[in-house]
Amino acid sequence: MKKIFALLIIHFVYIFFIFNSCASMAASAEEYYSIGMAYFNLGKYEEAEIWLNRARQADRTMVASTYNLGRLAFEMKRYSEAAGYFESILKNDPDNILALKAASYSRIKTGDLEIADNHYKRLLQLIPESADDGYNHALVLYAMGQYSEAENVLERYPFSLLENWDSMLLYARSQKAQNKIEAIDSYASLLILSSNPAARYEYAQVLEHHEIYARAVEEYRQSHSETSASAGNPNRSEIRFAVSRALLTADSESHDGITELENAVNEGFNDIDLIESLLKINNISAENSNSIRIIINNLLHSENAES
Repeated sequence: MKKIFALLIIHFVYIFFIFNSCASMAASAEEYYSIGMAYFNLGKYEEAEIWLNRARQADRTMVASTYNLGRLAFEMKRYSEAAGYFESILKNDPDNILALKAASYSRIKTGDLEIADNHYKRLLQLIPESADDGYNHALVLYAMGQYSEAENVLERYPFSLLENWDSMLLYARSQKAQNKIEAIDSYASLLILSSNPAARYEYAQVLEHHEIYARAVEEYRQSHSETSASAGNPNRSEIRFAVSRALLTADSESHDGITELENAVNEGFNDIDLIESLLKINNISAENSNSIRIIINNLLHSENAES
């Protein structure tokens, strides 16, 4: 129905052109705009761009044409161009909420995070209640390494931190990046709402960092069981290695950590640098050190044989 309506618009506007050749410039701009949006709704972006540019040239004050040219550029993955259209609107109308939203997201796509940050700051001054825009701003701050600021932004939206899984995960990650012990509770709440092997792995990392080793091993193992053998980030062998590290750190004389390390290698783990780092664990037994060196030598031998 939407496509039929768009085709009818194109048809009737063309007829209007034929019988109204003396139409005013302002009316022509509106007609061009109608045709451009009809093509846009049909997914014919190149044709839409032609007509929207005509509308923009016919009436430079027609902000809708500029905005939708930005939308077109974004749809065609021309993100820098899209940002230029949206920001040209903001030059004359710095409080245009739609343009601010679109410019912010376009700048995320171009990697200009500082510009995106400034857009989101202005946007949230205008609509501070917008949890979605707050989440997007926090994402930008997190990507910039401003973890405390990201955490503070998310705390303005307590309802989202109770029910929105993505917001809860970003909040927990922001705390984890700061080595905050509060991340333990944040991850625990997140996993009650919905289990996820990658998030559970991160939870186990936090537990391990804060020396809660038995619980960390439990969570690592559950993450391993929930992770597909053919996919996953981290993959199953990386999770096995984490179990080995936690066990050896908790009890440097226990052979359980070596058994898990052997399981990790059997599943495909071959990062020799990380395996060598296990030798630096405090008070690791001579027997376990020797076992680790044997594993390393076997991996090196395999690499040499393949080359």
